Amino acid sequence: MSDTHTPTSPSPRLRASGRGLFSVGTRRRSVLPGFRLSLGFSLAWLTLIVLIPLATIILKTLGMGWAEFVRVGLSDRAIAAYRLSFGTALAASSVNAIAGLLVAWVLVRYDFPGKRIVGAAVDLPFALPTAVAGIALTSLYAANGWLGQWLEPHGIKVDYTPLGITIALIFIGLPFVVRQVEPVLADLGKDVEEAAATLGASRGETFVRVILPAILPALLTGFALAFARGVGEYGSVIFISGNMPGLTEIAPLLIVTQLEEYNYAGATAIATIMMVVSFGALLLINLLQALSRRREA
Repeated sequence: MSDTHTPTSPSPRLRASGRGLFSVGTRRRSVLPGFRLSLGFSLAWLTLIVLIPLATIILKTLGMGWAEFVRVGLSDRAIAAYRLSFGTALAASSVNAIAGLLVAWVLVRYDFPGKRIVGAAVDLPFALPTAVAGIALTSLYAANGWLGQWLEPHGIKVDYTPLGITIALIFIGLPFVVRQVEPVLADLGKDVEEAAATLGASRGETFVRVILPAILPALLTGFALAFARGVGEYGSVIFISGNMPGLTEIAPLLIVTQLEEYNYAGATAIATIMMVVSFGALLLINLLQALSRRREA
């Protein structure tokens, strides 16, 4: 007799249920247990902390009427504040994208005395109260400050100008870029650069074709975080801006001014416009991140 035998077919019950003989051992399971519970808790917490307050702002704005909304939210003073807030935040985050990449590169690729102190100094804007930063920058760049006294004779005025606001936003936004790019550079390693060099690539080609595509999603994330922080920044800006309506008045300060005048509807109208524009900008940046990751894949 032959030792071979035909395998036994699955029972009708197993076939009816769509399960094979080995389905129990090969069934995919979630890495972390409690997915439904954790997802429900996350959505509930997000709704309570984020969505409900934002919905309150929108509902408050809808109750004021379209004519009043346009009169307050799209006035010349408000438009000037929007332009200043978003423009300086964009300029500061663009500078931080370059400077933050350079700082992260130095911290990852080189060893030097005081490296830990430099790394701790990068995080200082996170821990420092923003009002303290504003006072320090104003004292530094004022006409009689340590740097201002040398800049103003050459026609460079920093305090009470959009340039001063941009410098303040650069100060508070730099850590976002550095801390996003730094771990990606650390994972990339020097062997990638050495492999590109052995294939005949120059330093510029290695950076553009090898390093930049790998760190671009993290760089865009840091840019988006720095931009979002800059748009809503208040404490470090009000001292150095001068708060002149139509010239150096930022949108968050205009909201506070409306609240001090007990014009809550006007404050919510300005806040709603800022929220919509900020959401659109962040959505665009997220789309660019997705395209970058897809191209890298």
